[in-house]
Amino acid sequence: MAKILKIRDLTLRDGQQSSFATRMNQSQVDRCLPFYKDANFYAMEVWGGAVPDSVMRYLNENPWDRLEKIHKAVGSVSYLTALSRGRNLFGYSPYKDEIIDGFCRNAIESGLGIMRIFDALNDVNNVKSTIRYVKQYGGIADCAVCYTVDPKYPEIGFWSRLTGKKNPKPVFTDEYFLDKARQMADLGADMITIKDMSGLIPPHRISTLVKLIKKNVSIPVDFHTHCTPGYGLASVLAAIVAGVDIVDTNCWYFAEGTGAPAIELIYVFCKKMGVELDVNMEAVAKINVELREIRKELNRSVFNTEKPEPRAFNPLTDMKTLPAEVDALFDAAIRAAQNDDEAATVEACRKIEAYFGFPAPNELVRKAEIPGGMYSNMVAQLQQLKAEAIMPRAMELIPTVRLAAGLPPLVTPTSQIVGGQAVSCALDEKAGRPMYSNKSSQFVGLVKGEYGKTPVEVDPEFRFKICGVREETPYDTSKNLPQPNPVLENAGGVRLAETEKEVLLLELFPMVAKKYLTDKKVCAYQTVQAEKAAAEQAAIEAAKPKFDPITGNTVNAPLPGRVIEIKVKVGDVVKADDEVLILEAMKMENSITTDYAGTVKQIMVAEDQVVPTDAPLIEIE
Repeated sequence: MAKILKIRDLTLRDGQQSSFATRMNQSQVDRCLPFYKDANFYAMEVWGGAVPDSVMRYLNENPWDRLEKIHKAVGSVSYLTALSRGRNLFGYSPYKDEIIDGFCRNAIESGLGIMRIFDALNDVNNVKSTIRYVKQYGGIADCAVCYTVDPKYPEIGFWSRLTGKKNPKPVFTDEYFLDKARQMADLGADMITIKDMSGLIPPHRISTLVKLIKKNVSIPVDFHTHCTPGYGLASVLAAIVAGVDIVDTNCWYFAEGTGAPAIELIYVFCKKMGVELDVNMEAVAKINVELREIRKELNRSVFNTEKPEPRAFNPLTDMKTLPAEVDALFDAAIRAAQNDDEAATVEACRKIEAYFGFPAPNELVRKAEIPGGMYSNMVAQLQQLKAEAIMPRAMELIPTVRLAAGLPPLVTPTSQIVGGQAVSCALDEKAGRPMYSNKSSQFVGLVKGEYGKTPVEVDPEFRFKICGVREETPYDTSKNLPQPNPVLENAGGVRLAETEKEVLLLELFPMVAKKYLTDKKVCAYQTVQAEKAAAEQAAIEAAKPKFDPITGNTVNAPLPGRVIEIKVKVGDVVKADDEVLILEAMKMENSITTDYAGTVKQIMVAEDQVVPTDAPLIEIE
């Protein structure tokens, strides 16, 4: 067990993405940053994932501004980290090296310290270029091995067993994950993350993997998981006991459920085990004050509801007053983890989570051993088609479809690709069509080899059936053409993307960035034009002579015209019928006289000025 445990806080990226649809706006983030500066987390995940897309799509904000503002506020206290999909960055298809280069350079210049790099197929070739550029520009390359499990294949029937038919041997063994970690370390990875995006890894398995990787790889090991199926907290505890270097957590009000475990619970475990957390928990408590209000704001604005929140808990003040039976649960969980008693570890941790009011485990996801997002996507797809009744059959087909496609790990985007195809195959069956009569372009690309090397080889005949070719065919990035970057006439003739960072947004998020940048440029142009018009009007008003309040009699223009000569000056004494001004109207010079005797108080026009009928010309007192 490590003496010091480092914490990577996920709240501002994965935390809000998992629980609040990535809707935290910049002002909400800003409210937390003064306390993050004092919290002293080893790292803060603040960018990547769905953040760049969502801040443009839903919040009309600039992703680069998000990263730069956080860096300005936090400085070098914590490494800022981001998540990307290797050569795919944030998309589904690989990008050319110049895009990966530009993205890594600009991200690091904007304050990024650690880039967490993963590939949906665990194809190490797909992370090479990102590792190279991150390190070239001074960043830390955190290479993630995506955890997944072998499918639950249908049981082989009696007659099939007699003919020698067997289910495939396990692929995702401990040796498989160790081999991926070794390959990434050989490429220059600065740390290895065991990335369990589905929360499917139980305590015994993570304990085994942490020990195995640390024994064979000489760089720090991080553990990332979620709590959806109910293993998260117990598995993080097991990883700590096994000697993991870093764990990923969320702050209290953004933790657990579909997110990562709460740092407050990890803090209690560590205090009891004598493991040091170099985190300022007083600052974390202040972060939680803000997060509690932000949670309410997001629930109202995004979900139009008030989801129940967990029982308030600050371990600095509340740990000593925990009910004895709850305090005993922490001790029981630690003993169970130290004895590698998985069932007892999970049971104690679930009781702890239940006491604090965190969501119960999603048993369907746990039993199905597929990601929660994959399941919900399949349900939504079938609801749209009004075919919910075939969901059980679609679930049954997942192992078959997945194996046929090369047994890809079930992580984004391959989980959605496999799940969607399983639904299509179930619909084909119901309609009496052969399976794979309908197939998505993404499934075709996966089987063809465009996403990279799959864990097992795809049968060439199946590939021919799906793609029309038998040979594995990698994606050809030379076909990638730059996104159109037109001149916006309605924005004053500027380019849609004017800077390298804007060009990168356009390349990485074509549709979303096009709308965002267009709206931004048009709005900026309209603002400038409005300000220019206001300034011109202000100048006109400023040029007009300023007059005192009228208290005497005025000589007014009898008709519209132009003042060509003023015959008097301020202070002159005039008599009734004296000529005071000559007005040109209808090409004739008109002598304007006064009806009043007195002293000229103020002259209210200038020579060459055009005046309307009845305009006051001269005041006489």
